[in-house]
Amino acid sequence: MRIFMTIMITIAVLIGIGIWTNDSLQAASDILSDQIDLACQDIRSGEWDDAKQKTRQLELKWQDNARWWPVILDHQEMDNIEFSLAKAKEFVADENSALALGQLAEMRLMIKHLPAKEKVNLKNIL
Repeated sequence: MRIFMTIMITIAVLIGIGIWTNDSLQAASDILSDQIDLACQDIRSGEWDDAKQKTRQLELKWQDNARWWPVILDHQEMDNIEFSLAKAKEFVADENSALALGQLAEMRLMIKHLPAKEKVNLKNIL
């Protein structure tokens, strides 16, 4: 009976950690996506100084929110997002709206895709 209870408690803890991780990943993803949207609004309205500031804030939020992501995510995905952020920063610095908006849209898609990819469901297991 003790072995059964130990197994059940272990399974419950693992499920709880999985749910907490997914919720935390979703919350961080939403924060980063909102910051990307703010930068895109500034770019569309031609407010380049504000866009540069929002891009710097995006980088800081990325570093703050994503510091624990390598524990649960593929490092390739993390690298791709960091490369995309570096490109977006340069496009914003050069005030190239088409390339900056395209790069930020790609980055938003990669960030929004992470929680869905890591969610525990039959599609991801099988």
